[in-house]
Amino acid sequence: MDSHQQAAPLIFVKLGGSLITDKRHRRTPRRDLIRRLATELGQAIQATPSLRIVLGHGSGSFGHWEANQYGTHRGVATPEQWYGFAQVSAAALQLNRIVTDAFIEAGVPVLSLQPAASALAEHGHVTRFELDPLRRALQHGLIPLIFGDVAFDDDSGGTILSTEDIFAYLAQALHPAWILLLGNAPGVLDDKHKTIPLITPETYPQVQACLSESSYTDVTGGMADKVHQMVTLVINIPNLQVRIMSGTRPGDFREVLRDPEHHTNGTLIRAATRPQS
Repeated sequence: MDSHQQAAPLIFVKLGGSLITDKRHRRTPRRDLIRRLATELGQAIQATPSLRIVLGHGSGSFGHWEANQYGTHRGVATPEQWYGFAQVSAAALQLNRIVTDAFIEAGVPVLSLQPAASALAEHGHVTRFELDPLRRALQHGLIPLIFGDVAFDDDSGGTILSTEDIFAYLAQALHPAWILLLGNAPGVLDDKHKTIPLITPETYPQVQACLSESSYTDVTGGMADKVHQMVTLVINIPNLQVRIMSGTRPGDFREVLRDPEHHTNGTLIRAATRPQS
């Protein structure tokens, strides 16, 4: 890898579980959509070989069912709960295999790094993630691939970490320029289901009130938490920008990777006044 590639800004990308699976049906991947996203990432890398990406995906209908059955997110203590812990991880790994295979077949050099083997948590928050393999993957032009998974938790025995939970930890160490969160929704929606173009820490209280009243948030099961985590991140890392957008329209993923600064789809989250680079 040349010095230009080493200096290229780092982008975190999450493919949402609701985007790459049909959450209405147990363990149902959207294979055609996954392959299309893989192709678009490959095209973006061909156009801009210096791209540096950490890729993540949600578990969608592959982790949700078992997690609800065993209550894994509420803690793990009994033998039955530990069996459920293993089942949730197995389901997450099954989807990760599908995603990994699709990206490799598209010529994208992803390297899967299982969070259950890399992360530890306390009170549901990441306290440690093995960074050296991830850094070395980036140094060699690979794309680390992480995903929502179970993790051992010093307080509750075991928990479930979302990709956003892991990104929030990794961002403090790796300082990405961008986090792109792709899902089914066109962005963060207001109470009239219109996309909010920009959220800053100053405007977040109004958005928070809107999200708490939105039935759409309940359906997705995580937009309010997602926005809260991302606003907290841009406060702590003022140069960071976040875009929450849809991944359903062909070409959008490729184009936002090529020029995230000028892409206008979705919701942009950033500090109101960002330091000069």
